[in-house]
Amino acid sequence: MSNDTMYMTEKGFAKLEVTLARLKEKRLELAEQLYDSRVGGDSIDNTEYLMLRDEAALLENRILELDDMLGDAIIIQRGEVDGKIRLGNTVALQANGEPLETYTIVGRAEANPCEGCISNESPLGRALLDRAVGDAITVTAPEGEMHFRIIAVS
Repeated sequence: MSNDTMYMTEKGFAKLEVTLARLKEKRLELAEQLYDSRVGGDSIDNTEYLMLRDEAALLENRILELDDMLGDAIIIQRGEVDGKIRLGNTVALQANGEPLETYTIVGRAEANPCEGCISNESPLGRALLDRAVGDAITVTAPEGEMHFRIIAVS
């Protein structure tokens, strides 16, 4: 798995496309604001112009980043249900006596642990790939080692 390759679900890809379209619309609005702030004043002394110019640069960088992500995207389907954990699978885990935790393994662009989506590049995601139900895994985290047992894969 290359660092340039961006694994995404169809839903994540569509969400980034919508975000990119919104940012491109905002770029047009910002260009108008830049023009308006520059008219009738010296751009060197025009604080509004300078702030808008900086905002435009940040916006342009984000647009380029999303363009690159979408261009490098490989759409992942829900992983095969053959017992092995792959990108797109949802995995139920349990630590010793703790409540069940459920995560879907996605690419880094869609990772959001609060929503139950972990990156295939995260320590937990890497530890889960190619494992099976019943396997015990150990993940090294900043808090120390964490031990889980894989309960289910879907």
